[in-house]
Amino acid sequence: MHAPLSASERSTLAQIGGRNAPIGALRAFVTLLVVAHHAVLTYHPYAPAPKAFDAQPILWTAFPIVDPQKFGGWGLLTLVNDLFFMSLMFFISGLFVADGLRAKGAGGFLKSRALRLGVPFVLAAGLLAPLAYFPAWLQSGGAPSFTAFAEAWTHLPFWPSGPAWFLWVLLAFGALFTAVYAMWPGVTDALGGLARGADARPGRFFSGLAAVSLMAYLPLAMTTPFGHWTMVGPFVVQTARIGHYFVYFLAGIAVGAAGVGQGLIDPDGKLAQRWWLWHLAPILPIVGAVATMIIAFSPNPPPRTLLDAFGGLMFCLSCATLSFAALATFLRFVRKTGPIGASLQANAYGMYLTHYVFTAWLGWLLLPQSWGGLAKGCIAFGGAVALSWLTTMVLRRMPLLGRIL
Repeated sequence: MHAPLSASERSTLAQIGGRNAPIGALRAFVTLLVVAHHAVLTYHPYAPAPKAFDAQPILWTAFPIVDPQKFGGWGLLTLVNDLFFMSLMFFISGLFVADGLRAKGAGGFLKSRALRLGVPFVLAAGLLAPLAYFPAWLQSGGAPSFTAFAEAWTHLPFWPSGPAWFLWVLLAFGALFTAVYAMWPGVTDALGGLARGADARPGRFFSGLAAVSLMAYLPLAMTTPFGHWTMVGPFVVQTARIGHYFVYFLAGIAVGAAGVGQGLIDPDGKLAQRWWLWHLAPILPIVGAVATMIIAFSPNPPPRTLLDAFGGLMFCLSCATLSFAALATFLRFVRKTGPIGASLQANAYGMYLTHYVFTAWLGWLLLPQSWGGLAKGCIAFGGAVALSWLTTMVLRRMPLLGRIL
């Protein structure tokens, strides 16, 4: 990553386009998927009923508010999202690592990552997460008192950090890779060699990514409880996916080593040219993933080993095909963005950090309304996008936060 650009410079670059435009637009799109995901979980058809705030397992960390009005389509949306969107975020983040290390060196790069990721993590986990989860406390029957909430919060076995978990994991990945780079500066070129020729043969890189991510995912998936999260204070991560996420981060570094807009993510490459083929590729893996979920919760499921193996295969194939489909689509169709798109890209990071407060509180405020799960989900999504976007625009006018966001 080169020297940080000002807000006006980032906005101008996004509007005039260029080889980086598709990746910037894709990053903003995935951010919107994250906001949508958290907005509609309130109306998920299988969301667990609210329980006492300290009842085990603590499910309100995933479902801060549960509305009795449901919509089945939100279940499919969140399932498909969960198959790929965070992995793709790690891939996109990795794209800029090689350039950042070359421009700043190991020490400078790590310092910039600590400022860009570490400080927001502390603020998001320490301040925004409790604010976002206060409605969960209210729905669980807690008194409308911040003092009572704070006492209950501090007695939890961990510190729920909400979506901020992504920041500390990304910072840890970056620090680990930077340490390797400090000892072996050629590591970026070595990784880049793995992606060489991917512009002409994206299928080969896809096969390698799917295979390596499967090898990283299956051992943990088959030895830990389904959906298990490792929680140490505010540092939480989905246990089975940590290796899988690291593979996608490294894959992003490998592709980005040639320069953003080159190689696999060349807007004129084969991946972009065959975008329609990549739209077909996820269909069977997604069907397989859905079938696995249905069978797993059936009255007489097969042995867990078989379910974990097949489900893990479907997850990794779905993740890779959906990620490539998203990349191909944006590479093919995005050449530049207008003022609105440029603003969305410039504010996407801040929207990721702040949106959870708004999705939770909007879910709480909409509880008394009888508009149905579909309408409420759309309202919560639109409201959270608008409020987090506006909030970020205001925060970025502050000198210190403007440097970070």
